[in-house]
Amino acid sequence: MSHLVATIIGLIGSATFIAAFAYANVAKTMDKRLFNAMNLIGAILLLISLSVDFNLPSVVLESVWGIIALIGLIAAIRGNRTPQL
Repeated sequence: MSHLVATIIGLIGSATFIAAFAYANVAKTMDKRLFNAMNLIGAILLLISLSVDFNLPSVVLESVWGIIALIGLIAAIRGNRTPQL
């Protein structure tokens, strides 16, 4: 994958995170499935980008962020109010 493609994928991931954060702050009632799915997608896209331009602290951050989002998404799909970490 080229540096340009990785950068575009990373920017889309970042935009997804920003959109999720904005949604969480303006929505009267937040859909946790949507919020966690957006965070999981953002983390995956940034990890793809980081596979080309590796940065260990960012990989750790995005990996943990993605795991938390996945746990939250599973809990939201199952209808659990509080995900168990």
